[in-house]
Amino acid sequence: MQLNTIRDYDFSGKRVVIRVDFNVPLKDGVVTDDTRIKSALPTINYLLDHGASLVVLTHLGRPKGKKNPEFSLKPVAKKFAEDLGRNVQLADDVIGPEVEAQVKALKPGQVLLLENVRFYAEEEANDPEFAKKLASYGDVYVNDAFGTAHRAHASTEGIAHYLPAYAGFLIEKEVKFMAPLLENPARPFVVIIGGSKVSSKISVLESMLKTADTMIIGGGMAYTFKKVLGFKIGQSIFEPDYVDVAKKFLEDAKKKGVKVILPVDNLCGDSFDEHTPVSLYEGDIPDDKQGMDIGPKTVELIRQALKGAKSVVWNGPMGVFEFDEFAHGTEEVAKMLAESDATTVVGGGDSVAAVNKFHLASKISHVSTGGGASLEFLEGKVLPGIKALEKN
Repeated sequence: MQLNTIRDYDFSGKRVVIRVDFNVPLKDGVVTDDTRIKSALPTINYLLDHGASLVVLTHLGRPKGKKNPEFSLKPVAKKFAEDLGRNVQLADDVIGPEVEAQVKALKPGQVLLLENVRFYAEEEANDPEFAKKLASYGDVYVNDAFGTAHRAHASTEGIAHYLPAYAGFLIEKEVKFMAPLLENPARPFVVIIGGSKVSSKISVLESMLKTADTMIIGGGMAYTFKKVLGFKIGQSIFEPDYVDVAKKFLEDAKKKGVKVILPVDNLCGDSFDEHTPVSLYEGDIPDDKQGMDIGPKTVELIRQALKGAKSVVWNGPMGVFEFDEFAHGTEEVAKMLAESDATTVVGGGDSVAAVNKFHLASKISHVSTGGGASLEFLEGKVLPGIKALEKN
């Protein structure tokens, strides 16, 4: 997958329309985590250093196509200016004569952040006229919003029909680490998939089966597979509608010679509660208990499977890591990846939250910035926001 990147263009004196993902958490009108803002700064600084002026587009929350002060970018603009270390103007709308005047007045090195692009229903509808209007603000388009790349919206896909389109450094990095996993990973390649439901991860499992050497399945979804193999799973999460799918997956893995590792022991609770008494069971789980984390023998199996691995991808926690008593399996997997010599990629909201919780993100080769986008990428789906940046 070859992308047009910002290194391929001369931005001197150009006005750039750039789509970023500043959909950050707020509390009492203050940004509580600016990771997404900081991750876009290398691209933004590169453009400014090369003589561009910037018209910045982002969304915040789900205003459902209507102007709503609760989702205004005012606090985001303040944090963005702080992190960038220079003045950021905030337009109080996305379209209209006042915005056009502000855009036209921009000089090289200046930054104008437009108000929440999702204040207009035309954004999510990918309305061509709306996309054309956004495109009219610049000479060139840059997308660095990987978190929204799986959406064909006006500011992520539509606009690329009207302007030369380039990938920022963040999108370039995501593709650099993720694309080989689907095409030609360094081997042995180990895939670790967790999370609560087979239904939300089966597409990833099936996609990864094409290139994996070993697949490790943990989290709540593992119990449907265990049930298929004849184990008793007590009150653990079980999706009866996915029994045949799970069975077929295990058969396909066997045919392809892909080793599948499922939990051999589980930490269980009496109820889904962080103060529930903890018990450990190998094999079958009693009728009145539910599995909430992998046990020490499973942790050891995973450790052995990761020995000598050259590439590893991890999507989804091994247990209910939000509860300290059931966070051990997820924490151990995070530590193994942090200590591994392999190229390690962590994608998906919960596993990213886990490596952040255990302060290990800096020791992972690549931590994806997009939850839904990274999931769909690993499913082998075409991401409209990325496709728009591919070299012809």
